[in-house]
Amino acid sequence: MGRFLLTAMPFTGHVAPLTAIARQLVERGHDVRFYTGSRFRSRVEATGARLVPWREAPDFDENDVSATFPRLVGKKGMRQLFINVIDCFIGTAPAQVADLTGEWEREPWEVLAADEMSLGAVLFSERIRMPWATVAVLPLNLPGPAGPPSGMGLRPGTNALTRVRDAALRGLVPLISRPLTGAIADAERAVGLTPRGLTMDRLVFSPTLIAASGAPVLDYGRTDRPRHVHFVGELAGRSASAGPDGLPSWWGDLDGRRVVLLTQGTHNIDPEDLVRPALETLKERDVLVVATTGVAGRDAFPFPVPSNARVIGFAPFAALLPRVELAITNGGWGGTIAALRQGVPLVIAGGDLDKPEVASRVAWSGAGVNLRTGTPSAAAVGAAVDRVLAAPSFRESASRVRAELQSLGGAARAAELLESMR
Repeated sequence: MGRFLLTAMPFTGHVAPLTAIARQLVERGHDVRFYTGSRFRSRVEATGARLVPWREAPDFDENDVSATFPRLVGKKGMRQLFINVIDCFIGTAPAQVADLTGEWEREPWEVLAADEMSLGAVLFSERIRMPWATVAVLPLNLPGPAGPPSGMGLRPGTNALTRVRDAALRGLVPLISRPLTGAIADAERAVGLTPRGLTMDRLVFSPTLIAASGAPVLDYGRTDRPRHVHFVGELAGRSASAGPDGLPSWWGDLDGRRVVLLTQGTHNIDPEDLVRPALETLKERDVLVVATTGVAGRDAFPFPVPSNARVIGFAPFAALLPRVELAITNGGWGGTIAALRQGVPLVIAGGDLDKPEVASRVAWSGAGVNLRTGTPSAAAVGAAVDRVLAAPSFRESASRVRAELQSLGGAARAAELLESMR
């Protein structure tokens, strides 16, 4: 029996992939602890792992992040991105180190695995000089010798001009990242480390093992990834359910209908951004729309919905996705992979954080349309929906992505890779 500690930032999109791995490790007979926010206790304990809750670190609510980090109030786009990374991800790292140090002193572990935004786990590992593994739950943001910096929504250059563009943008990263590198240096000093001047993307990835969700086809088919990067496909846990038998009461309404999934994920879930214009354009179409609010138990929006829409907090995706013909999404990575693993083509309105990058990668694969904004008009959504439903190439490409995702082993493969670090 091995002793593992997994850690994830307390967001559903970060915790869910790691709990899938936790379940696999527990089923293999290992002792597993999981460090994250206390709101995820039931999800963690359902895997058989033991929760180590944030104590010194501020145990915030992902649906009200600004209550803990007030500088986020009213911020979107790049301003939101920088403040979110500085205050939430970097600023909490010293307190995460304190929590992890206390747990280590109480009961050491053999293998530490963290999502790529758990900076506290990285700094803790640096302090005790112990290798760690990265479980990449976002589009792989590992810098390399080619291509543009990840997160910009740009495809790698394919000719002399665009390759020069990519190189120039890579050279700008240290300059653009100065607010982050300063905050990182403060966090390093706070835990007794000497600042190394590394940018976030060069600090958070393990040099030993990276188990990356997704597939090469969703990584622009890049060939410059190091050998310790292993794509593992979808890191899927058990889906949310509703109703006494695990399905919502309106489930039968899906029978015989062309089903469209509509979701803004679990972060930045203002329905005015995407849900409302999508419902507006779809109300006259012969489709049944399943729309998610992104909040458990919140099965309504603050406005009336058309008669061809059904609303739920979290959909039972394992049962729903095989019945879906098209998904309209803000580009959350986990939901995008879940849809593509079922061969469902996508319309993506990626506005901020990693979402423009997700939209770009899916469009590159041919499996969807990139709306290039997080706040599309109803007309733009409608045109994209009509385009995807009319052209067989989108579903054909989604089927190719599905085949690659399904071949990579998922959470079981990730657990196997972590076992190799013992």
